[in-house]
Amino acid sequence: MGVEAIDHVQLAMPAGEEAAAVAFYAGVLGIAQVPKPPHLAARGGCWFEQPGIKIHLGVERDFRPARKAHPALLVSDLPGLVDRLRQAGFGVTDDEPLEGYDRVYVDDPFGNRLELMEPQADDASNISRS
Repeated sequence: MGVEAIDHVQLAMPAGEEAAAVAFYAGVLGIAQVPKPPHLAARGGCWFEQPGIKIHLGVERDFRPARKAHPALLVSDLPGLVDRLRQAGFGVTDDEPLEGYDRVYVDDPFGNRLELMEPQADDASNISRS
């Protein structure tokens, strides 16, 4: 018995900002929006999912962005994604590579910090994606 995987990551967002969430998570990052179950949809927020990743955004009345705590997302073509983020008006912060990865940080439209990581070419065959 033990923890086996993460089912999803929940991030907070301010009320009424679902369009901004969809524009960023679906439009810029390319993660499909999926319907929330009806009993949860009434609370606001939105969900984004694709195989291997689930990011749920929930409305928080006294919203404060997560500036330090963050999910780290594995990506492909990090330079292309960085260009797309910058063209969409999002600031990207470079960081030193983590062994085996290139990485940057970006804030979502609400100020939540996201880490974007791409396995370095010589290590890509050793990375297991589930």
